[in-house]
Amino acid sequence: MLRLLNLELQKLLLNRTSKILIFVSFILPFFVILLSSLKINVFGFFTLELGELGVFNFPIIWHLTTFFASQFKFFFAIVVVSMIGNEYSNKTIKQNLIDGLSKKEFILSKFYTIVFFSLVSTILIGLISICIGLYYSSYNEFGIIIQETNFLLAYFVKLIGFFSLCLFFGMLVKRSAFALAFLFILFILEWIVFGLMAWKMDTDLSEKIQNFFPLKSMYKLIDQPFQRVAMTKFPDKGELVYDYAVHWHEIFIVLGWTALFVFLSYRLLKKRDL
Repeated sequence: MLRLLNLELQKLLLNRTSKILIFVSFILPFFVILLSSLKINVFGFFTLELGELGVFNFPIIWHLTTFFASQFKFFFAIVVVSMIGNEYSNKTIKQNLIDGLSKKEFILSKFYTIVFFSLVSTILIGLISICIGLYYSSYNEFGIIIQETNFLLAYFVKLIGFFSLCLFFGMLVKRSAFALAFLFILFILEWIVFGLMAWKMDTDLSEKIQNFFPLKSMYKLIDQPFQRVAMTKFPDKGELVYDYAVHWHEIFIVLGWTALFVFLSYRLLKKRDL
């Protein structure tokens, strides 16, 4: 595993564009810190500071930071599809196989890289959340601090699932731009199918089925936190209550898609004439 990971990291770090994109994908999550220090002047009457509103209290901060950080995943998605596109355009994929790398090892090297960068990103978000929380949170009890850290696990699984989808599209079309376009097409298709189901059957049932779709299932791992923040400010508003928790069945759905995307990537490479 380490040999394959080291091989892939060398390729990425030798490519200037990849290095820049990797750097940007790791730097952007730190903008969550800027969000915590954001001050909004309300028509000159008073200053609204997000950090003082309690939105960065433990345990809600785990939900908030992982949700916002996951919005920056598209930068590393470009790196993932570029890993495949460059292999085909530079003919290095054929050379790697000639040099003794099996097709299975080739796909595994890409997947190990995805897991590695997802893990590094998760650790960074964990550290950022701890720092912001310890500074702003009104609660410092250990039990409260580690409560809902399962959002970090959801973030980690979400990244692996999304990047594995990018890997599959990269293998499918062999071009970075087309692979990213396929992500948008898949997003549109999921909503078209949902609309057709909602038209023909019960909306609640349609939503439950939609939650099994690839992109939707990844999104559902970490639901939007805005409604939850509103719940803390208006606890008497029963209509604001919703299920924002991380559920194991949602994690297993995304892991299932991840395994399928990696397997399909391998099958594509195995059957393809290089």
